[in-house]
Amino acid sequence: MPILCTGSVAVDHIMVHQGRFKEAILPENLHVLNVAFHVPELARSFGGTAANIAFNLKQLGEEPIVLATVGGDDFDPYAAWLRQNDIETTHIVGLPGESSPGAYIITDLDDNQITAFHPGAMDRAHEAPISRVTSPFSVGLVSPNGKQAMVDHAAALKARSGVVTVVDPGQAIPLFDGPELWALLEGADLYVVNDYEWTSTLDRTGRSAEDVCAAVGAVVVTLGHQGSRVFIDGDWADIAPVVAEKIVDPTGCGDAYRAGLLHGLGRGLPLAEAARIGSLMGALLVERSGTQSLDLGHDALQARVAAVLRGASAG
Repeated sequence: MPILCTGSVAVDHIMVHQGRFKEAILPENLHVLNVAFHVPELARSFGGTAANIAFNLKQLGEEPIVLATVGGDDFDPYAAWLRQNDIETTHIVGLPGESSPGAYIITDLDDNQITAFHPGAMDRAHEAPISRVTSPFSVGLVSPNGKQAMVDHAAALKARSGVVTVVDPGQAIPLFDGPELWALLEGADLYVVNDYEWTSTLDRTGRSAEDVCAAVGAVVVTLGHQGSRVFIDGDWADIAPVVAEKIVDPTGCGDAYRAGLLHGLGRGLPLAEAARIGSLMGALLVERSGTQSLDLGHDALQARVAAVLRGASAG
């Protein structure tokens, strides 16, 4: 059954700084921060959390549904790309007078990133409600989006019987105060964050890790190249990473991880196995440049998934 991906559909502008941010940022002068980074490499690519996850789900053989808002006049090239990759665009709504969202990302030689995001039409994403999607779906994802849309989508998904609700606030966490963030995550079937966002969740809500784990069905905390941790059935479990053969571009690897995770959930796999598929997808993407660049082909990718799951079972 299809997986619903709500969130951003954006154009990424990815730049590489041939140095290290820490060499340019003086801690004693943070109160008057004024830095510039030389970025001789610039690549424009199609991105956005919802679209990135949907693209990678498609590679895994899923039929993702993307629910999002974009610009009314500048989305045609992106729409053509999605259709070329057999991703449905029915529920991607163009808003006249708005521009499509855009991310501006600088990566340094240590794979640290600085990102600026222009939301454009995304701030009106609540104008494309969950009720717009009339076809059935098994899993619904709430990922970074306009604030009101995230609130509305989370509430609507939690109210749907038989749908696994995944809340993944990501870089949108600062949009919410403590009670708002708690309302967003409470009652979700799965709460997904990276380790920084997990700490932010605890700080912002003022709740303990035990409180958060009790408020949701399960928790996944990603740890980059160290793998991930999952909380389910009252205990934490460490999920070993899948090691990338080479690191080309870390942009979008978190979205690829989530695609693998959702794929596993949609197939009814245990959370630990789903997280292991997520690690594989993240590792495969970091070996490539761009967020929608995975091109192994369905059969080869499924063979890699099967091998990873066999390895986890043997371990």
